[in-house]
Amino acid sequence: MSTFLFSAARQPLFNSFVVLSFFLLARVVPLVAGQTRPNYHITPATKWLNDPQRPFFLGGEWHLNYLYNSNWDKSNPGAGGTEWYHATSVDMVQWTPRDVAIKKYQPNPSSGAILGDVETGSAVVDTTNSAGFGQDAVVAVLTQMQDGIQQQSLFYSNDAGYTYTAFDGNPVMPNPDPSAQAAFRDPKIFRDDEAGHWVAALAEGTKIGFYKSTDLKTWAFMSAFSPIDSGVDLGTLECPDLYQMDLDGNSASRTWILAVGGNGYLRGMATGTAYWAGTWDGTHFTATGSSPRWMDEGPDFYATVSWENPQDKFGSRYAIAWMNSWDYANTLPYYGDFEGQLSLVREVKYQTINGTPTLVSMPIAGYETRFTRPVSVSNKTITTDPATASLPVDLPGGAYVIRAAVSKADGDDGNKVYFRIKSNGNYNTTIGYDFANSQVFFARGSDGSASDILVSGAKQSWDAVRTAANPAGGNTVKLAIYVDYNSVETFVNDEGVASLSGLIFPNQGAEGIDVEADVGKLTLTSFTYASFAA
Repeated sequence: MSTFLFSAARQPLFNSFVVLSFFLLARVVPLVAGQTRPNYHITPATKWLNDPQRPFFLGGEWHLNYLYNSNWDKSNPGAGGTEWYHATSVDMVQWTPRDVAIKKYQPNPSSGAILGDVETGSAVVDTTNSAGFGQDAVVAVLTQMQDGIQQQSLFYSNDAGYTYTAFDGNPVMPNPDPSAQAAFRDPKIFRDDEAGHWVAALAEGTKIGFYKSTDLKTWAFMSAFSPIDSGVDLGTLECPDLYQMDLDGNSASRTWILAVGGNGYLRGMATGTAYWAGTWDGTHFTATGSSPRWMDEGPDFYATVSWENPQDKFGSRYAIAWMNSWDYANTLPYYGDFEGQLSLVREVKYQTINGTPTLVSMPIAGYETRFTRPVSVSNKTITTDPATASLPVDLPGGAYVIRAAVSKADGDDGNKVYFRIKSNGNYNTTIGYDFANSQVFFARGSDGSASDILVSGAKQSWDAVRTAANPAGGNTVKLAIYVDYNSVETFVNDEGVASLSGLIFPNQGAEGIDVEADVGKLTLTSFTYASFAA
């Protein structure tokens, strides 16, 4: 359950919010002031969206749920609470909206007890009928909060996740000590085949608790992982995820990864998804080092969920995140009566980059079918004058992808390259690369609507320039820049060795694309542009 995470450590948290309906990715909807809804990202038709729930595959299609609030109102964002909205896809690119799958404030069938709104959790396909609801029943264990107390409830589905029934025995995981443990949420369930039981990872303030069950209904505490014990303070942790991956595709180097939602402000970062590599012995997770890494170092990649690639169970995974931050989520100048979008679906691998094991990621290949045939230029000089690069003229500036290779060749004396997008002269968003420090950066302090309207701490967080180190280094960098009407997701080199994801709110008609250097010159080895094919 992604909730308010302020820039001060461990602030009180409030109830999670959510979404209304959902959009096919190819649908384009005009909004107020001439702006356009994101083309190839998941957004609600109206109202509010936040945390995605881990998808599962059943009946020949992927099932994604996400938090949704049909009662959301800009003047009172938390009103009404959240529930799970259901969407399906055969390719994880184009999604079909279904309906609310798990409704909020519904009474249990026999007891009549109402346990609150429906918040973040996870669903599994019970292939062995361990819970007794039937073979291949979908079992969801999720947080409900009633009277400020967070506890876990179980819902089950016998129609592939289209409708769910509340378990009569809810809550299946009561809060062990509500007065001392307000944070007790976001269960991530997986089957530990070697140990022979189900495991739940729960967010409990500054630690992650691990629980076991043979039937998904009765749970016992096993252990806890607390990064703060090693001097790592990420504030209140949320949305844990524990899974295995093969380093460099080698099953002999299979490694456990623990990911969490955390606040990186003490490390000069925004809220995001941190992770540790380590070992899991069926009871305890032990990190190989104290300091976490980050799946994405941009400002808007949070509440991340990942899931298995059925074709390569340990070699790669898929992931998707909520693109927003509680620093400003309730004060952004949204274009219409909706708030929230999810990131692109990524393929994640665990690879050795310059001697360091690293989670790398790129958008899944299926997105490429959604773009037009690219136009390109090559071997151009980049100077402080954007006209020098001679980009193709009349590039539509709405939703598109740029792939560029930039070099600091012999004789080049520039240090930084700037890709200015959504530009109208006075306003733009910049994606850049600094050769001296081998890092990519994202600057939206003059994006337009948001940078003009936000104030105080929200503006400070929005305007902060975000950077990510390129561990590969070198004198040539490749950037894949996925631009939609409301967001930018940038990936470094072919593997996605670093990434920066963030929202933007450009002004109406701001569609210019420029490439320039800070000083001197650099070389634009290649540049391709492909627009989204609506």
